Amino acid sequence: MRRVHGLATYGRGIAAGSCTSPATVAAAMPKPLVRSAMLSTTSSGSGPQFLSRRLSDYFGLSGTSVAAGVVGTMFFSVAASSMAQEVHAKELPKFLPKEVVLYQYEACPFCNKVKAFLDYYSIPYKVVEVNPMSKKEIKWSEYKKVPILTIDGEQMVDSSEIITDLFKRIHPEGTCADAEEETKWRKWVDGHLVHVLSPNIYRNASEALESFDYITSHGNFSFTERLVAKYAGATAMYFVSKKLKKKYNITDERASLYEAAETWVDALKGRDYLGGSRPNLADLAVFGVLRPIRYLKSGKDMVEHTRIGEWYTRMEGAVGEPMRTNA
Repeated sequence: MRRVHGLATYGRGIAAGSCTSPATVAAAMPKPLVRSAMLSTTSSGSGPQFLSRRLSDYFGLSGTSVAAGVVGTMFFSVAASSMAQEVHAKELPKFLPKEVVLYQYEACPFCNKVKAFLDYYSIPYKVVEVNPMSKKEIKWSEYKKVPILTIDGEQMVDSSEIITDLFKRIHPEGTCADAEEETKWRKWVDGHLVHVLSPNIYRNASEALESFDYITSHGNFSFTERLVAKYAGATAMYFVSKKLKKKYNITDERASLYEAAETWVDALKGRDYLGGSRPNLADLAVFGVLRPIRYLKSGKDMVEHTRIGEWYTRMEGAVGEPMRTNA
């Protein structure tokens, strides 16, 4: 298996995507992260473009440059104190495939969107964690990104297309929901919400390390890869988050996060869910993107300083327990 090159490779990979030299990258990084990243090791077999691409894929970024994408990962999993009271909102499965398998990265926001949908509709699924370096688990597929979902052997790709296709199979008769409103907010999730996440997740040295501790604890990493990815990855993504902050004209990370949360709550217009009495696909998309890192610093701050907490608790109860059938 190809190994991570360490801090130097991460720096060159980001420099390749943002026209910034490694020296400039190092100078811009906070000293605590630089010292931590020195724990990373080096080995042969992978180049800066390889690692830059792997980082982009792992965090759900589009395009070939890490800096060109969005590290919309690892967001909010609220503990639902009123879960039992909200179970009535959960929909029962209306089709029962024999085998559903999700090929994923644990921290990928788009994979978590698919899982939220499967959980809500009570569709059992197996999870195959893909190694972000080798991707050996999806060698069989011509599609080299995640999520990949197989339904009784049929391959489905792209989170939004997967969810739309499955929804049509469950509701062949269609629904009376406001499709235009639902589509608008599904696009908002992918086109706006994810853009404000990484500047918050990697806002400073401690938050970047906290985030990568979560990623490497849940992802498919060997011990050495976990150590390198945690420190060198946190360093690299701290720098990338500053580029994204500038790209999307974010002057205050937390303010942008709070504004996004309040925008979503305002969109509810007093309803329990955007879908009314039950969650619709937009509710599930927001919930899925936010679920992974509720207890990280950024997630705690968001729930504490905005009105999103009540909606999120309702969603936790409506979606219910994960339907994954394997550990």
